[in-house]
Amino acid sequence: MVVGGETRPERVEDTAPVDVSPKDKFVTVYGRKPVLEALDDARLEVDKVVLADTARGPAAREILDAAARRGVRVQRATAQRVKVLAGNGRHDQGVLADVVAPRMLPLEVGLRSRPRHVLVLDGITTPANVGMILRTATAAGVEGIVVPRRGVASIDPLVVKASAGVAFRAPVLKCATAAEAVAALVAGGYPIYALDAGAPRTVYGFDLPERAAFVLGSETAGVSADVRPHVTAWLSIPMAAGVESLNVASAAAVLCFEVARRSAR
Repeated sequence: MVVGGETRPERVEDTAPVDVSPKDKFVTVYGRKPVLEALDDARLEVDKVVLADTARGPAAREILDAAARRGVRVQRATAQRVKVLAGNGRHDQGVLADVVAPRMLPLEVGLRSRPRHVLVLDGITTPANVGMILRTATAAGVEGIVVPRRGVASIDPLVVKASAGVAFRAPVLKCATAAEAVAALVAGGYPIYALDAGAPRTVYGFDLPERAAFVLGSETAGVSADVRPHVTAWLSIPMAAGVESLNVASAAAVLCFEVARRSAR
């Protein structure tokens, strides 16, 4: 196998099959309007719709008709089952849809292709920030965006809306935690960079290696304690006029496009 101009032996783990959870293949949207929007978007592949067996009337009929037009199968389930599958008991409105996310992969599988630059979300729980980061990082050409199942807002309709739909096609890598992600990245030879407002080295002044991973911590707690020991170097974004820091989504935009600019040289 040739990677970055080097010939590397094919490893068993590079080709071994991995059982992929449905949660690592689909973006689940819930609620009548998001489900109808997904069914009406010809660019999206909808795997299935799950409709509560108590759903009746014009709203249910509209969903059934939209699914029929697309040839999408509809499963009936109890209202409680829909709530469990949606992961949101207040806003599912008795319906959800699994939308195929073609670039979403388990972290283990995604790292086999040796992406050049990987972004790791750590403790970012605001859906709007996660959505905007997915949109920005995808636009900047980041090849892997780690969205852990725990500690980070899940990719739900709020995240999809904030990403303006890019969440469906973003190169999302799934794993349990951010700490698990950085450990796997370090084992794979990636240096780990993290943002910190007080770091003397800036995003404009460090030597960008061929492959690297970047951690974005939460606005309140920063990079988590489990991730910190893996950090190779800390980077800051220069601030003027007494501004102390940026919103994490804005910081991600600065970082991602600076990496893209320097990678294009």
